[in-house]
Amino acid sequence: MKLTLATCQFPVDADIYKNLDFILRQMKTAKRGGGHVAHFSEACLSGYAGVEFKSFHRFDWELLTAATRKIMALAKELRLWVILGSSHRLSGKHKPHNCLYIINDRGQLLDRYDKMFCTGDPSGKTGDLKHYTPGSHFCLFTIRGIRCGVLICHDFRYDELYRVYKRRGVQLTFHSYHNAHQSPAKLRKYNIWGTIVPATMQTYAANNYMWISANNSSRPASCWPSFFVRPDGTITGKLTNNRPGVLISKVDTAARIYDASQHWRNRALRGLYHSGKLLRDPRSNRRRSL
Repeated sequence: MKLTLATCQFPVDADIYKNLDFILRQMKTAKRGGGHVAHFSEACLSGYAGVEFKSFHRFDWELLTAATRKIMALAKELRLWVILGSSHRLSGKHKPHNCLYIINDRGQLLDRYDKMFCTGDPSGKTGDLKHYTPGSHFCLFTIRGIRCGVLICHDFRYDELYRVYKRRGVQLTFHSYHNAHQSPAKLRKYNIWGTIVPATMQTYAANNYMWISANNSSRPASCWPSFFVRPDGTITGKLTNNRPGVLISKVDTAARIYDASQHWRNRALRGLYHSGKLLRDPRSNRRRSL
């Protein structure tokens, strides 16, 4: 199976109109590049609460809905799948979800993934949890015969999530981030994300034999640029930091890509933690002797 995808980045803003304009233009760029799916960053349409704006107080939910419908209409026109970062309103005074909308190439809302591991402490008054309600739903779908899953930003700290997707047959993960809008001084002093995120994505790709599209907001200062990883952990392409762009990458499930764990990974997933055959040997059992 083959799939061409576009990993998109732009400077996410509190202004929904500005975000919408970037998204619509980059969808068209993705299509011109032969893309079957356009992948956008965390909260790219709504803006990211606590970063782009202070809170959801007086947030214009009607405008967000109208903008989402325009994206769905263009997805139908272009025959393009869209993985769209946004925020999903809940009832009453409940905090919204930090979400990814899965829009198919008929312009239909196929599913929604809600960020499971929001940052913050158990008080719920810090980090993401100050603004968002976490979700608990794994989101799986198929594009052109390729099984896909999605995750958002801080979810990357929990390798258990990638293992769940692997057990469920996922071949391609769209991982949307927002590690941007930092002050240059803070970025110079403390930017672990620029090394940790790519290295972790490379590790997950290789350990799970999985393609990964990892994108980010490009609003300065951005901690790292969007990139794409193939199943052996190789980053095959990346965009330029702090600049809008669309990265076109190809998935080919028939390609011969080195997989060091192919013979034993499924055994490990079943809880059998060794390769080959075990022996019954008294010297094997004597662990405190030479």
